[in-house]
Amino acid sequence: MINWLKDSIRRRIGFIPVLEWRNKILMAPALPGTIRSEAREVERLSRLLSDTRTKAKVACVVPTYRRPERVVDAVQSILRQTFQDFVIIVVDDGGGLPDLPDDPRVVAVSLSQNVGIAGIVRNVGIRLSQSEYIAFLDDDNTWLPQHLALCLETLEAGHDLVYTAIARRTPSGRKLDVISAPFDRRTIINDPYVDTSAIVVRRSDKVLFSRLPRGRSGQTLPGEDWEFVYRLSRGARVKHIPIVTVDYLVNPQSFYTPWGSDRAE
Repeated sequence: MINWLKDSIRRRIGFIPVLEWRNKILMAPALPGTIRSEAREVERLSRLLSDTRTKAKVACVVPTYRRPERVVDAVQSILRQTFQDFVIIVVDDGGGLPDLPDDPRVVAVSLSQNVGIAGIVRNVGIRLSQSEYIAFLDDDNTWLPQHLALCLETLEAGHDLVYTAIARRTPSGRKLDVISAPFDRRTIINDPYVDTSAIVVRRSDKVLFSRLPRGRSGQTLPGEDWEFVYRLSRGARVKHIPIVTVDYLVNPQSFYTPWGSDRAE
């Protein structure tokens, strides 16, 4: 009976949406505080930035925490894009920033303290920027040069959210696999195959990430990338580009994602 019920839920509702409903119920009391904290950071940092520095066709939001060499590589991969009308918003989650490439399009800010919630860090970058489109790149991943050009071509054709294929690699450079799947709300309810670093989206008031904590403990599944895509896809035109444009590091030292050591050799 129990197995039948589980199978029925998985088919009709989806295992991942059920977990997300649970998260929202259990963590609802903490949500107002995290929203206020995010708003205070945006207000404080807005006073430090010139509006002209955060304007571009695409805002590339890069959250980072104590990963100096990796974040420099990530920023450099953005600077090497064939499409060049962008601003890079690097948001440090209170761990300190390294020297970043000297380019006027690179804007770096630090939160006043570590929050440990990737959604809040990304939201600060979103809210500080002014752009038609928003792209995301985690600090331990890199883009291939055609990433933005391919995504912008699809968005300009009328889609609202696009994502590309990603190649997952170990720290030694060994290729593990390629994640590439066409979008379907009937399949994503049980398989979180869209990663944040592959997403470029048309800006709207709904383009903000969940503020729920989703840390290394694994107790807050699904990830904020799944919640973001699933929520936006209710009214958005979503398109997958089956071309690898993201090198994704399976990183056992990730602050936000609990990778096992067996995947990181």
